[in-house]
Amino acid sequence: MSELKKTKGSQNGDQIVMPHKGGRTWIVVAALVIVVGVILAAVLSGGLLSSGHRKDSVALTGAGATFPMPLILKWADEYYNKTDNTVKINYGGGGSGAGITQIKDKHVDFAGSDAPLSATDSSTYGLVHVPETLGAVVVAYNEPGLQTLRLDGPTLAGIFMRNITTWNDPAIAGLNPGITLPSDQITTIVRSDSSGTTFVFSGYLTVVSNEFATLYGQGKSVSWHDAIGANGNPGVTQTIKTTQHSIGYIELAYAIANNVPFAQLKNHDGNFVNASLETTSAAASSATLPAGDGDWSHVNILNAPGASAYPIASFTYVLIYKELYNDQSKMNKTAAKALVDFLWWVVHQEGQSYAPDLYYAQLPSSVTAINEATLNSITYNGQTLR
Repeated sequence: MSELKKTKGSQNGDQIVMPHKGGRTWIVVAALVIVVGVILAAVLSGGLLSSGHRKDSVALTGAGATFPMPLILKWADEYYNKTDNTVKINYGGGGSGAGITQIKDKHVDFAGSDAPLSATDSSTYGLVHVPETLGAVVVAYNEPGLQTLRLDGPTLAGIFMRNITTWNDPAIAGLNPGITLPSDQITTIVRSDSSGTTFVFSGYLTVVSNEFATLYGQGKSVSWHDAIGANGNPGVTQTIKTTQHSIGYIELAYAIANNVPFAQLKNHDGNFVNASLETTSAAASSATLPAGDGDWSHVNILNAPGASAYPIASFTYVLIYKELYNDQSKMNKTAAKALVDFLWWVVHQEGQSYAPDLYYAQLPSSVTAINEATLNSITYNGQTLR
């Protein structure tokens, strides 16, 4: 899915008029020789194509998870500048489910997903996982006058199953001694689209509550009871902000960027922890991961052990084809190499350095090594691209 970017060729510039007086003809001829020489040198060096377009200028298209979207958009801007405006990354969000559908249908060059593919989907479609960053899902709320809030897993599951419906319920009050809680009814805000954030959040509730696991289970879409649905992390964030007495789940970056308060959660080791770069990284410290083309379907770092581990943390992934050449996508080799080079940059230090400012955790070196092996295995018409 390459796209050539137009530049202004010399044929569109001022015309050179040949004088009729023989005494000055040699000056014009010399000027023409210089101009032709400059153009020829540019062509030979790869600077211009005969059509007047810049060489290797491509546009890559992705869609999917809104969880990592602020970071992906930052990467896109920085990489466009780094490549002298020759590699443009377009990322449309839409939710993990939509991204997975579009990559399966070969409508995009890559997809973003917080939910790993099933082993069947990975092998059937020839897709591989490239973990791009780590993030945290926070429990954001809008209860006027409530400055701090502590919750544990079973209580949180009770709220979203609607077994706990008021802010001063004894289960919440017991976790927040010394705080006067209001009697307002709790409104739950959830994702209405097929969502990796929902997959992560419902996965956590499944781990900490047998009742939730039985009645709801983990999924990109969940049949929530008596909840307000909104589209994407931006939609849920805005709905929480405009709905008093509400509670919902969003990615950490959205909560901080929009000044939405969020709860401390009791972790696996019994400690109340805030979501942060450090606590998110701590959740991944003991993770055992497969190869990039292996089965990632059971990978999670939910309710991970560790004194400071945040309990609702997750990898988020870029999904691409292991073999990028196919008749349907029409991706040419230049675009294929540009995609692999972009992802190589993303998972290494220069790309990862943009993560902390947007409240995503940098990848551990062990995950970067897995990504290196994956990207080195990507082919175009059977030939590796790095």
